[in-house]
Amino acid sequence: MKDIKIAVIGLGYVGLPLARLFATKYDVIGFDINENRIEELLQGNDATLEVDSKTLQSVLKKNPSNNIGLFCSSNLEDIKDCNYYVVTVPTPIDKNNRPDLTPLYKSSETVAKVLKRGDIVIYESTVYPGVTEDECVPVLEKISGLKFNEDFYAGYSPERINPGDKLHTVDKILKVTAGSTPEVGKKVDDLYASVITAGTHLAPTIKVAEAAKVIENSQRDINIAFVNELAKIFNLMDIDTHSVLEAAGTKWNFLPFKPGLVGGHCIGVDPYYLAQKAQEVGYHPEIILAGRRVNDSMGQYVASEVIKLMVQNDIRIKGAKILALGITFKENCPDVRNTKAVDVINQLKSYGTEVTIYDPWASPEEVKHEYDLQTVRQLPKDTFDAVVLTVAHKEFLQEDLRSLLNPEGVLYDVKGILSENVNGRL
Repeated sequence: MKDIKIAVIGLGYVGLPLARLFATKYDVIGFDINENRIEELLQGNDATLEVDSKTLQSVLKKNPSNNIGLFCSSNLEDIKDCNYYVVTVPTPIDKNNRPDLTPLYKSSETVAKVLKRGDIVIYESTVYPGVTEDECVPVLEKISGLKFNEDFYAGYSPERINPGDKLHTVDKILKVTAGSTPEVGKKVDDLYASVITAGTHLAPTIKVAEAAKVIENSQRDINIAFVNELAKIFNLMDIDTHSVLEAAGTKWNFLPFKPGLVGGHCIGVDPYYLAQKAQEVGYHPEIILAGRRVNDSMGQYVASEVIKLMVQNDIRIKGAKILALGITFKENCPDVRNTKAVDVINQLKSYGTEVTIYDPWASPEEVKHEYDLQTVRQLPKDTFDAVVLTVAHKEFLQEDLRSLLNPEGVLYDVKGILSENVNGRL
């Protein structure tokens, strides 16, 4: 495997950790069209915080020389000599919850411009079964003029990155692999097995690997939807949901899911990819879409519960001051993609309240760009009529949240991690 030269296309939450890992054994070019991102990485800094500066700098190269290490570039010329192309771009949904394959099409066009005989293109983006071979490969063929499975080959190895998780890093999560032919599957599997200490699982086909990935997060989504529905039921019955789950969890085979806001680029998105394909082949997926409806409704539900508690405490709603603690999609992570904390905030604002958003992890510029909302990175000195813990950042757990409230103020715990003195929680 000494002649392997890898290009990783897309240097975000998935691409950079993978490129860094490959660069410990191979000649790697990290490619991204965002020139600011490339400049930041060349200086040894990662704004996503997935790779620390010391680790990143340990593999960085100053030029695309043919030796082990990572060179980051936005120049197409720098990846033309690679023979493995690993595509790690995001696969979002549009405003109608339909899969948006635009990043995949564009990255496939980029790779096709430099594709050569014998090259292997591996996709890591989460997709519905068939996207690699039915959507991406035709783009590669059309632009390169090469023939699939004769001149070039494809692979699939779905990402399993968990943003912000410093325990389950890319090398410590077992990797599913697949290839467009049995021989290519073995090559793809060997490549990943050489750096993934947790091991690999070679699936029989690319479609099997695509399906395996998309159901992982669909399964979690459905389970979380179930406990979210339980939370709504038990709140009406004045029963603490977390106490119920704790008691039920004493059985050996009870699944430990908790209620909450389901956002991010995986669990809140992937089920729509599976649902889309199911509908294309003539099946209406009732359970998958029902789970999505429940989870997509939770922001509105949380806001209504907060307002109800404020009314019960005789707090005037119009003009009331509310502090939202956190806007990222999960704790201790700067990722704001598809965050459902925004749903809570916008719904609270629709009642005429004044919402201050404090998040020490999120980039105010990114939040403004994505959601047109203002955030602060320092804890406000004011007191509030309500404090809503939307994200469990470690900084919030070190604060006396009650001290931020007016005498009749409401403390609502979306994450269900505060042990006492809360007015309400999921």
